[in-house]
Amino acid sequence: MQYIHVNDDKNLVFSETDRPKILPDECLIKVKAIGVNRADTLQRQGLYPAPKGESSILGLEVAGDIIECGSQVNTWQINDAVFGLVAGGAYAEYVVIKASQLLALPKHFSYAQGAATAEVFLTAYQCLFTIANITTKKIIENKKSVLIHAGASGVGSAAIQLAKAQGCYVVTTVSSDIKAQACLRFGADAVINYKNTDFVQWQTEHHAQGFDVILDVAGGDYLTRNIDVSALDAHIVMIAMLAGRHSQPLDIAKLLMKRINITATTLRNRNEQYKAELVANFTQQFYSSIESKQIQPIIDSEYCWSDADKAHQKMLRNENIGKLVLLVN
Repeated sequence: MQYIHVNDDKNLVFSETDRPKILPDECLIKVKAIGVNRADTLQRQGLYPAPKGESSILGLEVAGDIIECGSQVNTWQINDAVFGLVAGGAYAEYVVIKASQLLALPKHFSYAQGAATAEVFLTAYQCLFTIANITTKKIIENKKSVLIHAGASGVGSAAIQLAKAQGCYVVTTVSSDIKAQACLRFGADAVINYKNTDFVQWQTEHHAQGFDVILDVAGGDYLTRNIDVSALDAHIVMIAMLAGRHSQPLDIAKLLMKRINITATTLRNRNEQYKAELVANFTQQFYSSIESKQIQPIIDSEYCWSDADKAHQKMLRNENIGKLVLLVN
């Protein structure tokens, strides 16, 4: 089969390899579309290798058709249109996926929409619901406020929709007025352009009680500022470090006074049981909302997979609003 290989010069080139073989609890997917993630660009640079035992080929999410099912798989059939999550291997004509990590492609979805859904929505769901424990009961009793950094990103656009679906008050930060308008369309209640407004100052003036949940892809000095804008018993969930891996010294007194919970998390290197439960919980709570079009993946651009480098460069320039998707010929 063909796949996209990272050569010694860190360039993307087509290469050939054997079609992967499946285990009894897996399915083989003929890939139709691939979601592009920042993890792909990091792995390409040699900064984020695949977990031990997983495919070294780029790519974390796909949509396509099942062409083979393992002997233990009884929930899927050959020719089912599906999308799902992998720990590697998506930039290829065929990819192996655990049956427990597949979701049925909704009838109104294109393959591109399927490929734009799994990684960002499951990551956002993990942060907001599994970790920060936003629940319907708590929303009814006390409306939660959520601050989402990089709201126009794939994860950001998904997190806005999921939080709003649970009745949260949602504020997000972005880098341009165009992205700000997009986040308002996604459902955000307020948007802060951090190029001209400091979000700590904005919180002081407009939301003095602070935020119950903060979803942070920035890291760096954002951590201390997130603590400043946190409410009592807040959850700060960190999923990336685009602003740097080191923070200013923390004021531990603020952590104690506000009883702040700080969690750093990834999804790619979680075990199979964790991912299966995450998929099952997300499906139970939100799949019907996807089918009814109440929540939808946001796609910025679609590329032929031979133009994967163009998608990577656009992501590295932080120009995308929503997801970038590769279409396999």
